[in-house]
Amino acid sequence: MTIPETLQDAILSASAKFSKPAGKVFQYGTAGFRMKAALLDSVVFRVGLLAALRSRRMNGQVIGVMITASHNPPEDNGVKLVDPMGEMLEASWEVHATKLANATSDEALVEIYGKLVKDLGIKPDVKPRIVFARDTRASGPRLVTALVEALKATETDYTDYKILTTPQLHYITRCLNTKGTPFDYGEPTEQGYYEKTAAAFKKAMGNRRPNGGVAVDCANGVGGPKLRELIKYLPSASAGGLDIKVVNDDVLSPERLNYQCGADFVKTGQRAPPSSQAAPLSRCASLDGDADRIVYYFIDGDSNFHLLDGDRIATLAALFIGDLARSAGLSEKLKVGVVQTAYANGASTDYITSHLKLPVICTPTGVKHLHHAATKFDVGVYFEANGHGTVIFSDLALKRIGKYEPKSPAQSESLEILRALTQLINQTVGDALSDLLLVEVILAHKGWGPKEWDLTYTDLPNRLIRVEVSDCGIFKAVDAERKLESPPRLQNNIDALVGKYKNGRSFVRPSGTEVAVRVYAEAATRGEAEELATKVAELVSKAGL
Repeated sequence: MTIPETLQDAILSASAKFSKPAGKVFQYGTAGFRMKAALLDSVVFRVGLLAALRSRRMNGQVIGVMITASHNPPEDNGVKLVDPMGEMLEASWEVHATKLANATSDEALVEIYGKLVKDLGIKPDVKPRIVFARDTRASGPRLVTALVEALKATETDYTDYKILTTPQLHYITRCLNTKGTPFDYGEPTEQGYYEKTAAAFKKAMGNRRPNGGVAVDCANGVGGPKLRELIKYLPSASAGGLDIKVVNDDVLSPERLNYQCGADFVKTGQRAPPSSQAAPLSRCASLDGDADRIVYYFIDGDSNFHLLDGDRIATLAALFIGDLARSAGLSEKLKVGVVQTAYANGASTDYITSHLKLPVICTPTGVKHLHHAATKFDVGVYFEANGHGTVIFSDLALKRIGKYEPKSPAQSESLEILRALTQLINQTVGDALSDLLLVEVILAHKGWGPKEWDLTYTDLPNRLIRVEVSDCGIFKAVDAERKLESPPRLQNNIDALVGKYKNGRSFVRPSGTEVAVRVYAEAATRGEAEELATKVAELVSKAGL
């Protein structure tokens, strides 16, 4: 089917304002498109075209577009699509995004667009609907201009939600598409997000009080102002609520975004941000630049740093939800499982399988892989070690939790907490603000501080190293990214190194967001983990020259 000439002309005219940089090849990956912001204008315009196509293909359901580069440096930016239920873009459409982004001219772009309309059976009479938002990066408003040009050219209905966290846009997208259905997810506004989250937190806490406060490093990103807004809806510390101290929330100086702060800095460097002045044994947490990741940490009485990362959050959530299911009388009706990646510490996997007696699935890195695997359980807990994750309750699980009749007051109490958790947790995607409150609920009910949480198992010492290479494409990972099939012989050399260390494990994977390769290693002692990581990084560096 040929697209109308008026539409062709509109796309050609708008596209001419956003020329594709010569010689650049773009790839829609785990995080959508992400790169130096100066290269993104044509990409964002073309993603706008794809978003309209996706909405039409989904019979006019709302599609989300998020402009963010998460934990990347301030000069970077990115763009990704959100599907109707708040999930990541369907994988089969990633290739369409890549084709559009790489069209060599405006005419070639229209040709590819027309072919997609024909091949995908797009109905031209369906009105596309798009919602979009951005983080606090200085390049955001310019890139929004490119997006809006595409939406206008395709006669799309759109709403600009201005500055939001990534999970808030996912939430709003799902709310809009479920409004008035049995699966209504909530009020599709930023205020609706705060009201739902805060009400669920109060219910989940019950009569428990937090054990002290928590200092939250917001990476000088969008999480700062949004957390401050959420706090307005929560009970105050003086009224028995949670005392949240917000730090690193300077969004007026864009160059400070993710600089020596944030979840990626803490996880990678295995240390607190220099700006942290936390007292010994006080709880601290760090978000990333778009607030879809969170890690906890604390300093002990001997000034030693202890990281409580995504593995720790996953095991804490699985432990608590498993306990609640048992005490509510639902353990036989709910299959709880955990999804991890190769980055998960080996000690956490052993704790889940041996102590919690729960099944574990390992998937490639990337939330879309974990999210999909988590749907295989009634209650699927998934977190990457970097702190990106959530808990998914299947429709059947929600029905059983909602309709179950408790047999005792104890069952009733556990059931009420479990029901509150289904509302507190943002099931669309990893959400640092929602996950923060989830952790605080669990610690309050367990009566734990960070030290007790840390004592549930002992992490194997580990090290993550970023290695810059000239071409990420030569590194091909298989077996849920735990092995390399190319370059030739590199995996054999890594295996030989690993075999020399007690409890040794190492893997290499190309980054989905940078021109770099990440090397992970763990071993029985910190010195051995450092040594193993360094030696594997040297092998990678030589192979990637």
